Amino acid sequence: MKKNAILSPVDPESGLVGRIARKAVAEREAEYAGEIRRLLDAALDQVRRCGPAGRPRVADIVAAAGLSNDAFYRHFRSKDALMAALLTDGTERLGDYVAHRMAKEPDPAGRIRCWVAAILAQADAAIAADTRAVLCQTGALGVDLVSGRAGSAPRRLAELLYAPLVEFGVRDPEYTAGLLAYSVVGKLSEYLWSEVEPTAEEVTRLGDYCLVVAAAAEAGGAPPG
Repeated sequence: MKKNAILSPVDPESGLVGRIARKAVAEREAEYAGEIRRLLDAALDQVRRCGPAGRPRVADIVAAAGLSNDAFYRHFRSKDALMAALLTDGTERLGDYVAHRMAKEPDPAGRIRCWVAAILAQADAAIAADTRAVLCQTGALGVDLVSGRAGSAPRRLAELLYAPLVEFGVRDPEYTAGLLAYSVVGKLSEYLWSEVEPTAEEVTRLGDYCLVVAAAAEAGGAPPG
């Protein structure tokens, strides 16, 4: 008996069925990604409006995003979860910004200095005000993230140092990068909370320190205290 090739069952993941399903999933993913982006942007705007002492409401964030409460709770269990995501989003943007700045430098020493300068640039008055407001919304989580106790921001920034440290001749680039990241992010935290911008001399001095640490690591010696 001959088999009807047209009407016979086929693998649902292949052919027309699979293409339609994948298209639907891709469209839904794009829709959800757009909603999340709008919520994050609206949350940052509301945090700016409220300042460190204010507490933005979910209703205001949803209204600013032009979305519904259902859309909000589809992606976030609570306002705290949204604020944590906002902090993570800021950390990722910082990493992208630092990487972009570093890519313009032709030599490893220059990239290390640029890495320091790009991180400390976040203490600029206009940028720092937003950062402090977000950190106040996230409570201890935010403080830990910037001071280094939580590890996410320093780890992301440390990864950017691996390649230049290898070029510099450092024997254990991961350890040295972690040491430098915690040091520089710690200084950034001091500037943020004291509401003081680092001077050009201070940025240069910290860049010098990072290169001294790298040189000591290259020689196999103990990093300076």
